Amino acid sequence: MERTVYVNGEFLPESEAKVSIFDRGFLFADAIYEVTAVVDGKLLDNDGHIARLARSCNELELTNPFTAESLTELQKEIARRNNLIEGGIYLQVTRGNAGDRDFAYPAEDVPPTVVMFTQSRSVVETPKAEKGVKVISIPDIRWHRRDIKTTQLLSACMAKQAAIKAGASDTWLIEDGYVTEGSSNNVYIVTKEGKVVTRPLSNDILHGITRAALLKMASDANIEIEERLFTIEEAYDAEEAFLSSASTFVWPVVQIDDKTIGSGKPGPVAKKLREIYLEIAKSTGISI
Repeated sequence: MERTVYVNGEFLPESEAKVSIFDRGFLFADAIYEVTAVVDGKLLDNDGHIARLARSCNELELTNPFTAESLTELQKEIARRNNLIEGGIYLQVTRGNAGDRDFAYPAEDVPPTVVMFTQSRSVVETPKAEKGVKVISIPDIRWHRRDIKTTQLLSACMAKQAAIKAGASDTWLIEDGYVTEGSSNNVYIVTKEGKVVTRPLSNDILHGITRAALLKMASDANIEIEERLFTIEEAYDAEEAFLSSASTFVWPVVQIDDKTIGSGKPGPVAKKLREIYLEIAKSTGISI
């Protein structure tokens, strides 16, 4: 059965959806996006995603076509049309179609292109959360505005593919000797003293919505947080490691490169944070 998708004000069967070849998102990755998780028919952490969308638009001088209220209603409508109970909603906003290819931003106002679609999949019950995942480490070759959630994701795709070729699930990226983040997630280690360590916010990492929620929940649960740089060698020696994103919530990391982390099984801190996150996110989610 075909999904119903949203393109520039219209709900359409996915086979009928079209975007111009001159769209700047297609030509230059001049576009931003968000992914909001849906669990039990509820939008999780949606206010944070809407706020980050607005920030990304502002940083790129890109017209934001939404108010928080209008976007939430569109998300609800596309979820209802596709009977989405669990999975995610993908939203992309581009600078639009200027009529030809030119590196400079259009001199005149061009309507942004807006695309939205649903992805139905299991995000709560997953073997990767239960058994943990393996990751590899590679140099971080991305640009230096990683705080803007753009569709400029080729380096992330290359990193993910490198992990797959190595029999792993993901990569941890290294710059100037320190871990930045995963290919599509924020990353954490747990010290032998039980402290959760993660890189502080800057232009060098994505300001994860799930990350922000997790750190608050950890603090409320009296888990000590250290926002600081850490090396891959420190990660090898950690008691636990884990990653977070809107589509994974929390996945324990049980191996980095050829190094077993801790006992080689998901640790208590990662398990506890995943449980707390899902409990709170579901209880505060926006019903579709």
